[in-house]
Amino acid sequence: MFDRLVRAEAPTHAPKLFDTACVLGGSVAGLLAARVLADHAGTVVIIERDAVDAEGSPRTGVPQDRQGHVLLPGGRTQIERWLPGFTGESHDEGAVLVEVERQAVYLGGRPRLPNRELPILSATRPFIEAGIRSRVLALPNVSALSARVTGLEFRDGAVAAVRCADHAERVVAADFVVDAMGRSSKASEWVERAGFQRPPLHRLRSDINYATALFDRSEDVAELPMSTLALYPGPDAPDGIALGAALAAENDQWMVMLTAYEPVRPPASPEEFRATCTKLPPVFTHATRGRLTREVQTYRQADSRRRDFTALQHFPARLVSVGDAVASFNPIHGQGMSSAALHANCLSEYLTTGPQLGRAATEFFDLQAIVTDAAWTLSTGPDAARLDALQGNEVPEDVAQHRWAMNQVLQAALSDQSIADAFNAVSFMSAHPSILAEPTLIERAIKANKADSSR
Repeated sequence: MFDRLVRAEAPTHAPKLFDTACVLGGSVAGLLAARVLADHAGTVVIIERDAVDAEGSPRTGVPQDRQGHVLLPGGRTQIERWLPGFTGESHDEGAVLVEVERQAVYLGGRPRLPNRELPILSATRPFIEAGIRSRVLALPNVSALSARVTGLEFRDGAVAAVRCADHAERVVAADFVVDAMGRSSKASEWVERAGFQRPPLHRLRSDINYATALFDRSEDVAELPMSTLALYPGPDAPDGIALGAALAAENDQWMVMLTAYEPVRPPASPEEFRATCTKLPPVFTHATRGRLTREVQTYRQADSRRRDFTALQHFPARLVSVGDAVASFNPIHGQGMSSAALHANCLSEYLTTGPQLGRAATEFFDLQAIVTDAAWTLSTGPDAARLDALQGNEVPEDVAQHRWAMNQVLQAALSDQSIADAFNAVSFMSAHPSILAEPTLIERAIKANKADSSR
């Protein structure tokens, strides 16, 4: 089913199901949900509390959008599915389409074998979001309302209206509602207050700290990679950095990000930031030589969160959640926007296959869980292992074996191109993580690592 969701085409026939649909939140997840709903509703209203502009300035409600982001090839493919021409238009407006030969990934200071298939669209998060927003709001039946959502109203077991406030309180009648209000969404509280079941919330500590700065990008970059990730999983990380990213961005800029786990904090001053970058692959030194175009911005995310909608026995009809309102992952893996794009595919699959709109959207939640499971597995596995090591927890034998096998695959991606291709496909959210657990692939990884160590 994951493969089907990833590879499906936009529907050629979409039944009209609603007069009015409301999307709560104008994030990437909300905007793509609105695009899907535009095929099924007479009117789609996006209710967003933050003021937005065509230039794509950062939004108060998305503090992490000032940090480095990457639109993985899997996510870009899905956005292109819903907004044909998005990649070309973004490139024309200043985003950088990084072809495979200009991408680089380092593991513990050693270059990993290249991605051989898919380019990466590199730009800041506000730029990418602004491009999606302009395309979605150009649809004739989609509009935006600048207001703060304050509650939901229900009737006959289904959501019936959205309460919001701008200069005054208002009620927007709705036949279908999508909650895209992020990890701090209050929709679960409103549902519970109305007598329905609240989705359980699961948390896993991540304790990760970010620092990102923007620099002028000079023209002398012909030999440099335009997208570089440097991962340091071991104790020998320079200045305690877990991940560094040097990414070409719009307006001839470099977007450079440093991340570290507690208690380490990436440097917040330009001088210290540049000094740490000299200890990373050479492109980091080059990228930070230019004029600082935006001061170093810091951010901390204490945990990954996931709301489980699949176990609900009593939940309102015609109400679903997408994006970070469902699951927010450790951002170090860069899967947030791509996961949100796949949620749009799940919504389309649900709405085009004869949904039972008089009851909870169980079929949608089941589809969405497949996508969420894939991202959650890749994101939280390393975090759980790190916490177990820090706390000295006893690890069950099967879990220990799985972690060992995944470490074999990760290490083999340095020397075996086929394994690197499989790992990249999973990282890019183009393939399900289960392919990395296939016995033949693990056996190949073990052999590759033995051969590599004997050289």
